[in-house]
Amino acid sequence: MADAALLSPQDPAWTEALDRVRHDIYHIPEYVRLDAGLTGATATAYRYDEAGRVFLLPLLLRPVPDTDLQDAISPYGYPGPVGSQDAAFWSRAAAAMTDLLAAEGVITAFARLHPLIPGCQEALADSGTLVHHGETVSIDLTLSPDELWSQTHRSHRNQINKAKRAGVEIVFDRWDLFDDWIKTYHATMRRVGATDFYFFGADHFHSLRAALDGHVHLAVAVADGRILGGNLFFEYAGMMHTHLQSTADGPVLYADKLLYHEVRLWGRARGNTTYHLGGGVGGSADSLFRYKSQFASGRRQFHTWRVVIDRCNFEKLAGPLTPESMTGRFPPYR
Repeated sequence: MADAALLSPQDPAWTEALDRVRHDIYHIPEYVRLDAGLTGATATAYRYDEAGRVFLLPLLLRPVPDTDLQDAISPYGYPGPVGSQDAAFWSRAAAAMTDLLAAEGVITAFARLHPLIPGCQEALADSGTLVHHGETVSIDLTLSPDELWSQTHRSHRNQINKAKRAGVEIVFDRWDLFDDWIKTYHATMRRVGATDFYFFGADHFHSLRAALDGHVHLAVAVADGRILGGNLFFEYAGMMHTHLQSTADGPVLYADKLLYHEVRLWGRARGNTTYHLGGGVGGSADSLFRYKSQFASGRRQFHTWRVVIDRCNFEKLAGPLTPESMTGRFPPYR
């Protein structure tokens, strides 16, 4: 007997499903609820059960402007589906999801898959389009410190040493520096011309820390009493992810390189197994990817999953459904 449902963050069935499968911080209801609040979306999780197996996918339901319809998208990060390892089961779960979302007036669904958690991703192609975007960079924290150092590109090693000689120090979980770090984050967003979405307010940062207590950490680079930058990162179930990073305006004495180095040593000492740095913009092999790739040799594949649930309304909003409309910006009417 199969059962499919959309769950609210308050529903204990959400956390009960997660207790049965490997998952990350992006899947827990507290994280999804906070992310939904940034855009006024509705936080939910699709759960599918069948013969003792479970499948779960967090989603944000968003109203489509000037219609009475919705679409569904992943929260920020890597909250792709997790579940029992059975390709045929995943295929049936995906098919049941399209039926359930259609009944909710949902036009499309978009999900970012998790590069670190194995799944039956190819089975998702039965109900939609699986798009490969490229590689992400991961650091194997089971390696020794010497092995981690040897995998670091010589230019990064040189600059890490320069930062140390310049007196840059990395301090962890100094929450009295949180508000000052937030200012450096906003300065970074202005400097790179980020969209309004990325200018998270101080209230969001403090809510994130409170909701994810014990799983969100702050590493700050300081020298001569000045904050040079920092990384806000997650630690959950042996996996670490850089969530947001910043560097201050003005000379930063290679603090960015030293931050990554010290965070990986900190994570290794705490028994974590993987530090995921992510990839380039949109998964591309750009300058950001090359920068990250010089910290480690680990590579993971990054995919997204796109589903057209209501083809008629999709074509009213976006024109004819084509291969290009499924592999470019999705959904194309946004």
